[in-house]
Amino acid sequence: MRAFVINKYKEPLRETEVAEPAVGERDVLVQVHAAGLNQLDEKIRLGEFKQILPYKLQLVLGNDVAGTVLRVGERVTGFKPGDEVYARPNEDRIGTFAERIAVAEEDLALKPVTASMEEAGSLPLVALTAWQALVEQGNVQPGQKVLIHAGAGGVGSIAIQLAKHLGATVATTASSSNAGFVRDLGADIVIDYRTQDFERLLSGYDLVLDSLGGENLQKSLRILKPGGKAIGIAGPPDPVFARKAGLNPVLRLAITGLSSKIRRQARKLGVSYEFLFMRASGDQLRQISALVDAGVLRPVVGKVFTFGQAPEALESLAAGGFRGKAVLTVTS
Repeated sequence: MRAFVINKYKEPLRETEVAEPAVGERDVLVQVHAAGLNQLDEKIRLGEFKQILPYKLQLVLGNDVAGTVLRVGERVTGFKPGDEVYARPNEDRIGTFAERIAVAEEDLALKPVTASMEEAGSLPLVALTAWQALVEQGNVQPGQKVLIHAGAGGVGSIAIQLAKHLGATVATTASSSNAGFVRDLGADIVIDYRTQDFERLLSGYDLVLDSLGGENLQKSLRILKPGGKAIGIAGPPDPVFARKAGLNPVLRLAITGLSSKIRRQARKLGVSYEFLFMRASGDQLRQISALVDAGVLRPVVGKVFTFGQAPEALESLAAGGFRGKAVLTVTS
């Protein structure tokens, strides 16, 4: 089976032959038609998560998949060969930059009927991130004010739509060339991050979804109202994440230190900071499928690459310049 792998951290992706996936009794073997490209893939390639995600190398990259069921394990009840499905495989079973992948039944869902394979392949990681930030951790309610950074990006373009569906007033940061695009997605307030300072223009917000970290996150704390919350997906990780991830005591202590400054700043302001490292969930993807088919959420595919273009496709994420997600087409 063809796949794109790394044999060492920081090396380019290499196409090679790998063993067929092992299919357990609760697994579903999927013929990959499309695989979304994510910043997470590039960070894994560079070794940035090797302490908290200790992958064994050789590693097939890829965190999003849309495809067709080839066969199912003997205890699988929810899927059958021929079903069109999509998933974000569990973090310890990634590998969608390949012709086939075995996915746990609980992480899989039928893809939206109205979405193409490329559109479905673009969704799982970013849609689950938006869902877990806004619905689970953020508990966004009608009438609340939400700031979503980088609104034209993969997570941002879905999060704007979801926050609007939840009844929030939505502000976002974007370039001036993307202002019309993010307004079409549902943004009420658009701030040009190149020429405007969102901290001077916004106040009294209930929630910020931050995908940039650093100074941007610090400023985000200051536009929250008392009791408000900033959720970061770029870090730093916090003690709650370290505990849930089951990290060893040394790593837990290190992670506590990494986030101590931002958590201390948040406490002084009477607000809170939480880190989100999204998890796989077939149940949530089923709810997301329903929203897509109802016209509430629109997948945004900004660029499509062929399977053989995987190395340059991953490199293109750093350059940006497209809206929404980039996607690999693996099998037509």
